[in-house]
Amino acid sequence: MEHTEQYRDGKLCASLAGQITSMCTEDMRIMEVCGTHTVSIFRHGIRTLLPRSLSLISGPGCPVCVTDQAELDAFIEIANMPDTILATFGDLMRVPATGSSLEKEKARGKDIRMVYSTMDALALARANPDRQVVFAGVGFETTAPTIAASILAAHAENLSNYSVYCAHKLVPPALEALMGLSGVEIHGFLLPGHVSVIIGGQAYASFFEKHRIPCVIAGFEPADMLMGIQELTEMISSNTPGLENAYGRAVSWQGNPRAQKVMDRVFKTANARWRGLGEIAKSGLSIREEFAAFDAARRFSIDPRPAAAPAGCACGEVLTGRCLPPDCRLYGTACTPADPLGPCMVSSEGTCAAYWKYNR
Repeated sequence: MEHTEQYRDGKLCASLAGQITSMCTEDMRIMEVCGTHTVSIFRHGIRTLLPRSLSLISGPGCPVCVTDQAELDAFIEIANMPDTILATFGDLMRVPATGSSLEKEKARGKDIRMVYSTMDALALARANPDRQVVFAGVGFETTAPTIAASILAAHAENLSNYSVYCAHKLVPPALEALMGLSGVEIHGFLLPGHVSVIIGGQAYASFFEKHRIPCVIAGFEPADMLMGIQELTEMISSNTPGLENAYGRAVSWQGNPRAQKVMDRVFKTANARWRGLGEIAKSGLSIREEFAAFDAARRFSIDPRPAAAPAGCACGEVLTGRCLPPDCRLYGTACTPADPLGPCMVSSEGTCAAYWKYNR
């Protein structure tokens, strides 16, 4: 607790905010890539400490929000298969797929279980040997190693009724895609802390060298985020871009080699479709041939067809910084936390949900 409190010190935060204000002599737009950053910035009132000339815009770092509509439909398809249990993290339950959601399918009697880890899903498979257990694999480099570990465990136990539908995304290719997106002005990136714990600062090096745009890895406490923003504003105002790590107590340049090894053993890079960004080359993960028996897409011959996002939903624009939640004509009217139309209003890391909770 004491260790956490020092990163919430009011005087330190006020000092950092003052330094940021003194350097913001021109308009600056900084994208916090991570959904956890978005929520934490609102929760701690960071925006109220910053000058009007500094805009924080949300990025595609919410794993549920960037999951493509076709992948959501695939989860529904799996849930409707006989003798099947779909295991999922809770955030996916209320996200609207085309014409339904996992929550609605569960209410209709489909066997959909919320789990807190992939090991819970493995336990389901062991306890139900006469049924197929499929884990809905979404998320970034943060969760991919644990899901890879579950496949290795299932392989070691020769479990024949466990598989994963792999819809994982990788953060660095998304940054590259954002730089090529028209209508998005970004002067610096606040890079995600927990993804960086796994992949390390080195993972952004080629991106930075190509674009020479300020990039800072930051943690999630108020002082962590303000320190990251302070470094970014200093780089922007002095036109001295760099790739820096303001979360040194958790993130190293090399990242976590053991987690990377587990992830590389099971997965290989693949093209992936992102909500708001479309298909990005080598921005996702697929299961290697060696572990094909644990690939739900192959086991059940699932070939998702392209699917459109809900009509009028601006989640794709919101999570790429092209608009703010209140700019969406559905925000607060047809789309609310009680009756969401888009994933950004559902997920605990969603930008629309954060605006609704903290910015009304």
